[in-house]
Amino acid sequence: MSIGFGIFLFVVGAILTFALNITVDWVNLDLVGYILMGAGVVITIIGIALLARRRRTVTTERSGVDPVAGERVTRRSTEADPLP
Repeated sequence: MSIGFGIFLFVVGAILTFALNITVDWVNLDLVGYILMGAGVVITIIGIALLARRRRTVTTERSGVDPVAGERVTRRSTEADPLP
């Protein structure tokens, strides 16, 4: 979600900076556009870093019958991939 939000901020900032030729007395739309583009780039980079850092887990489920009790047993194990 953060990657999409970063791209959205960048696009809105680019529109404010380059596409609109409106002059407002109380705010500089070019400056606001540059700030939004910068924030969009930072959020996108953070989102990519968090996505690359996320560990993936593998869950294995095995079913069988316990030979002693005669009951059905489900065994689950979770393994994390090692860091690259």
